[in-house]
Amino acid sequence: MSALGAGPDREYDAVVVGAGFAGLYMLHRLRGMGLTARVYEVGDDVGGTWYWNRYPGARCDVDSLEYSYQFSEELQQEWEWTERYATQPEILRYVNHVADRFDLRRDIDFETRVELATFDEEAKRWRVTTSRGAASARFVIMATGCLSSANTPDFAGRESFAGETLHTGQWPHQGVDFTGKRVGIIGTGSSAIQSIPLIAAEAKHLFVFQRTANYSIPAHNQPLDAEVVAAIKADYAGFRAQNRLMQAGFGARAPRNMEQGALDVDAEQRQSMYEARWQHGGLAFLGAFNDLLSSREANETSASFVRAKIRELVDDPEVAELLSPKNVIGCKRMCVDSGYYRTFNRSNVSLVDVRASPIEEITASGLRTGAAEYALDCIVFATGFDAMTGALLKIDIRGRCGRRLREKWAEGPRTFLGLQTAGFPNLFTITGPGSPSVLTNMLPSIEQHVDFIAECIDHMRTRGATVVEPAEWAEDEWVSHVNETAGATLLPTCNSWYLGANIPGKARVFMPYLGFPAYVEKCEAVVENGYEGFEFG
Repeated sequence: MSALGAGPDREYDAVVVGAGFAGLYMLHRLRGMGLTARVYEVGDDVGGTWYWNRYPGARCDVDSLEYSYQFSEELQQEWEWTERYATQPEILRYVNHVADRFDLRRDIDFETRVELATFDEEAKRWRVTTSRGAASARFVIMATGCLSSANTPDFAGRESFAGETLHTGQWPHQGVDFTGKRVGIIGTGSSAIQSIPLIAAEAKHLFVFQRTANYSIPAHNQPLDAEVVAAIKADYAGFRAQNRLMQAGFGARAPRNMEQGALDVDAEQRQSMYEARWQHGGLAFLGAFNDLLSSREANETSASFVRAKIRELVDDPEVAELLSPKNVIGCKRMCVDSGYYRTFNRSNVSLVDVRASPIEEITASGLRTGAAEYALDCIVFATGFDAMTGALLKIDIRGRCGRRLREKWAEGPRTFLGLQTAGFPNLFTITGPGSPSVLTNMLPSIEQHVDFIAECIDHMRTRGATVVEPAEWAEDEWVSHVNETAGATLLPTCNSWYLGANIPGKARVFMPYLGFPAYVEKCEAVVENGYEGFEFG
């Protein structure tokens, strides 16, 4: 780890914020272009979300053979994944392998928080102030992640709790022993659904405080078949090409997506298709029919199937009913689990409905709802993130005329292609709001964005430009297009973090763009038309 010294600003061609998958590949591309770059990372090592999220059961919900870099054929061939869905420790080992293999750490300052980034209009450079010094750069590239700003609700009395408090997104690196403890977990999103079975196996008693039930599909995780791996590696390029044609950028190995609607087949055929998807496991469940995100009636057939599965898996009918979501399936992030629903059959697990009786206060000895008090030794906040914009807006970013990004985005984020925002020249965001990002396999989305940014910078060098930013009209049209695309589906119909609904006071705007292939086509058209929508100066 290098140290930021006192004195004049250090000068670079580019500053990258974040050393997760996005930041590491961006650094690699910039180096390959002969540009000087520095990465600032608040953690003490690489990994991004996989550095922080070490909660029990943390694993990817995309097949490991797909959730991986594809920019290096040698890397693809040499790395050996062990499971269908890689665990957090295995993914972190992979990230560290990449950092070592490409000697990336020498250009990263760890334990360094970016606090302020200001655009100097005269110099046409950004001044970046960190917790350990300052730097000047022509470009600033935000690789801060979509789910990296942990959200902890401000419950009354939270600081008074005498026991241990944890957040799934900021888990202790040394792990946690729950043996003999009374544990309360608040939230039933993805991190809770993954961690609850493992915490329950250790704890004396686990109280699950649920406000909204979530749909979860079994992972059916298993060791990877050596023959399947060999077949994919024999034509990894072809496999990747197939995935790029998928709506979410992954899933080519899943059962083939149906080209007909759920209501176009009879009940027996529907049931058979849903059962096949359930047995296959994973997020491909929603690909059973082509209208599950556009027709409420069709959607209800798949939602009813999952509710019936919950009733089969959970012994207590009342608990099963509480665990059965009432909203549209897919309007919130689908979850993938290993034994989640059956965990509620354990005698040491209690489900607490905090929609009926909300949490009123956290006390020194536990937690109090409107109906009862719960004595706890440990509270786990599985309360998610300030998604998409949270990490960006934690930094004081000031563009032309000193305008703050948080002011411009007060009514919701505004970008062109999720890559740039007008009035903030040479500031790029990787998988920012307005891009497919969280609705896709993040790795291909990251690589596509990094490649676009690198090629845009190269285009600037070719034409002798010093600054680039979107035209206002292009940004306006893109924001409208993102909203129209989402509005044609059922995705905005429930209070999800896609809309920022989990953060009090946050503007309700559907932030990601739906459709990876369509998005890539639009990016390619922009480039073919001379970077139409971007203004160079």
